[in-house]
Amino acid sequence: MKFISSILLIALLSLVAGLYLRFWALVPAAFVVSLLIPQPPGRSFLSGFLGVFLLWGCMALYMDAANNYILGTRMSQMIFKVPSSLLMVGLTALIGGLVSGMSALTASFIHQPAKSKE
Repeated sequence: MKFISSILLIALLSLVAGLYLRFWALVPAAFVVSLLIPQPPGRSFLSGFLGVFLLWGCMALYMDAANNYILGTRMSQMIFKVPSSLLMVGLTALIGGLVSGMSALTASFIHQPAKSKE
């Protein structure tokens, strides 16, 4: 339950923060949610990754569909020499997910107690 609520909170806070701040507002959103809902590092990274991956993927797909997939197709042809707008949507979601996942992972490491060397 903590995992799913963490994904939803990260997506919601990233969306709201992105409306009023710059695109990097997802970093503090994932960090704060991971601090408030402590999880093991792997789950914390995955919840941060999935929250923004799904959010940015849906948003990029919506924006690409709004212009009839023209911009995504042209960008993927220029960069990857492949005429697929879904590649650009996936790349956008992957970059946002990795950044958010690293932010959530950093917050989860704060919760782990320091191991003493004896």
